[in-house]
Amino acid sequence: MESPEFSIDLAGRQFSIETGELATQASGSAMVSLGDTRILVAATMGSAREGTDFFPLQCEYVEKFYAAGKISGSRFIKRGGRPSENAILNSRLIDRPIRPLFPKGITNDTQVVCTVMSTDSEVTPGPLAITAASCALMISGMPFEGPVAGVKIGLIEGELILNPTYDQVKEGDLDLVVAGTQDAITMVEAGAKEVDNETIVKALGFAHKYIKDLCALQKRFAEKYKKDEKIEVTINAPSPEAIEALSAFVTEDMLNTIKGVKKKEIKSTIHALEDKVKEKFATELEEEKFSEGDLMVGLNKLIEKNMRKNILEKEERIDGRKIDEIRKLSVKLDLLPRVHGSGLFQRGETQALTVTTLGGPGDAMIVDTMEVDTKKRYMHFYNFPAYSVGEVRPMRGPGRREIGHGALAERALIPVLPDEKDFPYTMVLESEVLTCNGSSSMASVCGSSLSLMAAGVPIKSHVSAIAMGLVTDGEGNYKILSDIQGMEDFAGDMDFKVAGTTKGITALQMDIKIKGLSLELMEEALSRATEARMEVMNVMSRAIPAPRSHMSKYAPLILNMQIDPDKIRDVIGKGGETIQGIIKDCDVDIDINDDGIVTITAPDQEKGDCAKKKIDLITYEPQVGEVFEGKVVRIMDFGAFVEIVPGKDGLVHISQLSNDHVNKVEDVVKLGDTVKVKLMEIDSQGRYNLSMKALLSKSDHNKK
Repeated sequence: MESPEFSIDLAGRQFSIETGELATQASGSAMVSLGDTRILVAATMGSAREGTDFFPLQCEYVEKFYAAGKISGSRFIKRGGRPSENAILNSRLIDRPIRPLFPKGITNDTQVVCTVMSTDSEVTPGPLAITAASCALMISGMPFEGPVAGVKIGLIEGELILNPTYDQVKEGDLDLVVAGTQDAITMVEAGAKEVDNETIVKALGFAHKYIKDLCALQKRFAEKYKKDEKIEVTINAPSPEAIEALSAFVTEDMLNTIKGVKKKEIKSTIHALEDKVKEKFATELEEEKFSEGDLMVGLNKLIEKNMRKNILEKEERIDGRKIDEIRKLSVKLDLLPRVHGSGLFQRGETQALTVTTLGGPGDAMIVDTMEVDTKKRYMHFYNFPAYSVGEVRPMRGPGRREIGHGALAERALIPVLPDEKDFPYTMVLESEVLTCNGSSSMASVCGSSLSLMAAGVPIKSHVSAIAMGLVTDGEGNYKILSDIQGMEDFAGDMDFKVAGTTKGITALQMDIKIKGLSLELMEEALSRATEARMEVMNVMSRAIPAPRSHMSKYAPLILNMQIDPDKIRDVIGKGGETIQGIIKDCDVDIDINDDGIVTITAPDQEKGDCAKKKIDLITYEPQVGEVFEGKVVRIMDFGAFVEIVPGKDGLVHISQLSNDHVNKVEDVVKLGDTVKVKLMEIDSQGRYNLSMKALLSKSDHNKK
């Protein structure tokens, strides 16, 4: 390959960019390396997609198991299929910082494919793919206003670390991905263990230092390989004639009528204004001087512009709130009688019902990825049906947005979950967004916290969450908005989601539509978010201040018992026969780890005790002198074998069957008989020598 000179040191690993040999028919391609990790990126732009009003950008993060020298763990499917959840989340990481750097209104089909070709299995490749995507776009000829770069930051014992390993992320207090340009930060994604605002801001500044270095390297790279011929793109914008005509007709007073607390009120006013516009320009539409689509797009821009102007100049929001005011809050618990826990959280018109389901350790999910295989005992699923926004759509599987929001809420609660040793349950939470007017993902975080406490899960504290917005004028003036609703999200410049406890932050996600944000502005937004979160936290705490001391009677019962690890094989039995028998007889699930901890998941105490008793018998070490009631399992010429506890039998020699002389074993016992025996001896080979005779009085004689 060419261009090996484009490299820098990043925390002891060499970062380098190469191009010119692979994927040469793409608009731009590059191989980006960090240590032994290699990501091939191909960026391609096609023709304009007719009739679309959005930028059709596809970002794909492709995991290859061969990159880590692995074969998929699936027994029946070895070829890769649909992207894993991890790949989808990384695809979103790539999309979010590069999308705002394309011209607004562009309609050309564009695809960025980041394929992980090799990974050292020490540092996650996801953040590297952000930088890799930018490298390919910088030399593609597309109208991309980069460069942009992404880095991962960890926090170990108060020390910030660039590109932490998997183990460092697991042990540390922060898992932070930051993307940015040379001038500002453009995207943030984080999970944290109650980290304070000051540390988060320091981490963002720490990350930006390395982002600047990566952007500077990309600029030098692009100077050598940037295409002279630019790709022509199509911008979907309303005609100047339509904008001019609209501006002359639609007054500020007309635009100021678009107000209301409820989404339907606002929509109704907008529809009425749209009808006025169509009626006013009916002749022009008929003569095709401009299209109805031009008018509607232009009107929408006027509405957004006026809304932003009112916020910046008057601190006046569309629903009448102050800029730091959150919407009305309400909380309800136990809406569903048979589930293990439920909590309804409502903020304004946004409503999320979260349901907790508890299961045994065997219900945990094994995640088989290109990187590190993990077991998940806590899962959060976020559902966003079309009716929540008054629309009709086919019911399909979860999209990228749903997966992303679910992962964010999941990350927010992990730091407060009880340790597995203290609470061995698998927890599955499902948030149903029933109605939405912005910030539904943060509502699902609050709903999860309520639902877990209602279910009796001993979480350490509540986790509250809020979405912050931003409106700027491009000249340094701005207003930060607390608890943004739908229109403020779509027309604003930032969506900054913050979740955490009273001690600190547990999850962050920031996306912006402008070129970047300063650290000072982000620090202010975090401070304002803390105030708003505490207001939400107070309402949640009044509804349920602590986890319930009891679980639902419909939740499964879990019993833990410790056995000698050497006895595990006895409990499992040949081919799993013994353990499967217990599971069937007692109607339970059983999990055993390598340390000999046995976890019994049962529907009630009686069935749990049934399994425990059977396992106690299997693992019990009989003592000389003890008396047992056992079943005759084998008969030999010299005696009978009696099973004294499950899986353990001993020999009653023919001489120990009776006080009388016995000619034939079957004269005293038959196969399947239940008899009382005494353990007389455990010989040097661990064999049990039993006696029936020792339990008989001298006057007892064998009845023939």
